[in-house]
Amino acid sequence: MKPPPSRAVTGRPPAPPPTPTWTFLTNHAHVLLCLSLDAEARVREVAERVGITERAVHRILAELEAGGYVTRERDGRRNRYAVHGELPLRHPIERHRRVREILALVAPRARAPARPTR
Repeated sequence: MKPPPSRAVTGRPPAPPPTPTWTFLTNHAHVLLCLSLDAEARVREVAERVGITERAVHRILAELEAGGYVTRERDGRRNRYAVHGELPLRHPIERHRRVREILALVAPRARAPARPTR
């Protein structure tokens, strides 16, 4: 198989890598991560970030609420979500770990404060 031509040959930048067809985390984990980062996120925003439909987010939220992993509090016309990171993961292989451990592993790191110059 011949490699694609380089930019020097075509004059165009290389094509972006293809979107993966599978990921290591489920959409449930992605929704939990979004809510842990923004407790007031709208369903539409979560759907856009995760790459699923709003209907799928509603279904996932209902399942997470039924399982006790998320609590929804109404705040006027908005919802505020609390993620219960102290709960164990559901599968027997990973049940010894807590939700907060997965969230901490994949959440973006906060920037370290700039060091003062001397």
